[in-house]
Amino acid sequence: MRSDEALAWLDSHVNLETIGRPRGEDRRATAPTLDRIQALMELLGSPQLSYPAIHLTGTNGKTSIVRMTSALLMGAGLSVGSYTSPNLERVNERMAWNDEPIDDAALAEVLGLVANVEDHLAGGSEGRLSYFEILTGAALSWFADVAIEVAVVEVGLGGTWDATNVIDGKVAVITNVSIDHVEYLGPTREGIAKEKAGIIKPGATLVLGETDPDLASIFLDRGAAEVVTRDVDFGVSKSRLAHGGRLVDLYTPGGRYDEVLVPLHGAHQAQNAAAALAAAEAFLGKPLARDVVDEAFGAVRSPGRLEVVGHAPLVLLDGAHNVVGASSLRVALAEEFVDAPRIFVVGLLREKEPHEMLEALGAATADHIVCCRPPSPRALDPELVAAAARDLGVEPERIEIVDLVAQAVARALAVAEPEDQVVVTGSLYTVGAARAVLVH
Repeated sequence: MRSDEALAWLDSHVNLETIGRPRGEDRRATAPTLDRIQALMELLGSPQLSYPAIHLTGTNGKTSIVRMTSALLMGAGLSVGSYTSPNLERVNERMAWNDEPIDDAALAEVLGLVANVEDHLAGGSEGRLSYFEILTGAALSWFADVAIEVAVVEVGLGGTWDATNVIDGKVAVITNVSIDHVEYLGPTREGIAKEKAGIIKPGATLVLGETDPDLASIFLDRGAAEVVTRDVDFGVSKSRLAHGGRLVDLYTPGGRYDEVLVPLHGAHQAQNAAAALAAAEAFLGKPLARDVVDEAFGAVRSPGRLEVVGHAPLVLLDGAHNVVGASSLRVALAEEFVDAPRIFVVGLLREKEPHEMLEALGAATADHIVCCRPPSPRALDPELVAAAARDLGVEPERIEIVDLVAQAVARALAVAEPEDQVVVTGSLYTVGAARAVLVH
């Protein structure tokens, strides 16, 4: 199967990331099941059983922690496969081996393997595979083909019923729990926590980043053999600004690591670094050498997460896709970047309430807001984003509607002075489309 044929075949399958849940449909209208992905993995020879794994879920920070954890394990000498979602620009980004995304030929080959067995599923009770199930099966199969020594796997959504839950994570990481994806996970933090707790397998080590004591029992009742808890067993004792990122003091059950440079913006990245370090040490069963920690964190990058892609004007990309992420972006802008006129390029998905998102971003104080449409069928009409900005007190002359992301970015750059800041945010789809024209 050629690369273009493989991608066309993949795109012919239902992709809930793209279309979302139909409006008005109850989130339990169709009973969730792992039957399809389990049957697929059996037909592929159960490749996920050939290597150990670290499994991550949570509302925010997952992809950054996957990248950090993978870098630490690579620094310790292991061959590492990593699986993240969604991608910013190319689907290849989702699966990587030692930080190198799968190339087109290998992706086409492994998608072809899944295509060859799909007919054995489609005629049975399992039904037709989804886009995410195909990619999950392909990634887990590819990892076995290249003989990785550990997989670091990010949950797509939730945990219990996520396709990635066919793996048996030796280490389970819960980053945090806040309200998001209510159309799938429900409207309460307790319900969301129960969904996410489903990745914790009996006998695993749990790295628990959520600190709310009201949610703790939900995770602790899952039968983990060992639990390491944020702000008790691991965490950040000091975090301060440094050139290009943060200088942090971290601690884990294995020891202390003072003055570690994490070249990423945002105070939340310090907490992500602590969780990654705790996860890597839990997997290895021993502390990491200081030079390994320094080199791994020094090399880590997280595209689309407070990423600087231009100067004069400063151009920032941040895929803040929920209220907590938007608030973190607002804090980082205030703390880490000079006070300057700011132009927001905002494109939201329809599941997000635009008033809440704009308020969390602090968009009312922006000098200019360009509202655009993310390249997704789930895009929220930018007219509604503009109306929300007006409701929050932004003068109409400071608001523009430019439908396409690329054109919205071009407009923001056109009105910006060299000392201004252009911030592209609201959705990873928005950021991905902007990155395609700004970075390449």
